[in-house]
Amino acid sequence: MTAVTESRDKLTCAEACEALGVSRASYYRERHKKRSGGDVAQRPPPRARSPRALSKDEECAVLDVLRSPRFQDQSIPQVWATLLDEGQYLSSMSTMYRILHRNAEIRERRNQLRRPTYSKPELLATGPNQVWSWDITKLKGPRKWTYYNLYVLLDIYSRYVVGWIVASCETALLAKKLWGETAQKHDIKPDQLVCHSDRGAPMTAKSLALLLADLGITQSLNRPHVSNDNPFSEAHFKTLKNSSSYPGKFGTMEESRIWCRPFFDDYTNSHHHSGLGWMTPANVHFARVEQVNSERSRALDAAYAAHPERFVRKRPTPPEVPTQVWINPPTP
Repeated sequence: MTAVTESRDKLTCAEACEALGVSRASYYRERHKKRSGGDVAQRPPPRARSPRALSKDEECAVLDVLRSPRFQDQSIPQVWATLLDEGQYLSSMSTMYRILHRNAEIRERRNQLRRPTYSKPELLATGPNQVWSWDITKLKGPRKWTYYNLYVLLDIYSRYVVGWIVASCETALLAKKLWGETAQKHDIKPDQLVCHSDRGAPMTAKSLALLLADLGITQSLNRPHVSNDNPFSEAHFKTLKNSSSYPGKFGTMEESRIWCRPFFDDYTNSHHHSGLGWMTPANVHFARVEQVNSERSRALDAAYAAHPERFVRKRPTPPEVPTQVWINPPTP
């Protein structure tokens, strides 16, 4: 620092600092420290209190009003306007904010609705009739804004359609009837099944919840505004509406039922599902996987015996069928 000072006669401060590799900020800080004769970080003298400022008693009065049960959950503009309507002026709105800030009370004061926290549904199926997913989709009618409602109950383990109906509207009464008949048809025992769905009106109806409770069926619901909590029903409806035979719209409700009957029969008995090791839902649902796999193995063994050179990596085996199916598997 002394060398920089001594060279100031011939060079500027910037040139001297650059030539000697010294930071100008460090040079000025050291020079100021020598001139002041003490620590650089000296605090400025406290500011004099403004004659326009509120007194301590007046600030306490404002704080007491803002903390009172009447105004504790109201915003500052609401408090200020209410007091002014009553002929009382304590301070400006900015002064109220400053008083709250000094007391670390700047926050959301309004009493607002707090949304509940919904947990992510995590459902596991290791066999048929453990978790059923259900939903309702719209089938277009003959005219604009005319729809028929297709209710579908799907076993997520086997993708087997356990029950369905087509109706003119979405009602809890129809859902209750469908669930009651389907549970009886598949001989569902208490505490055996979990019913998963979104939060539509028929799904959250009290009458359906009471029926499921009477049947011993646990109800599970999607999180609000989360579209992938019910993936199996959504994927099934996509398969249905992308079917080559799907007409796009139906003239009558009976026409939609006539089309759905062969579709569901073909889907459950002939459609080979990629998520099931290319098994049909019926084979998985009715425990025919080992029988089908033994037949597939014989065909693959015969093909390998005839042309082993065509199978370079390994001996062919049937695709594996998943033993566990999850809705939202837990994150490790």
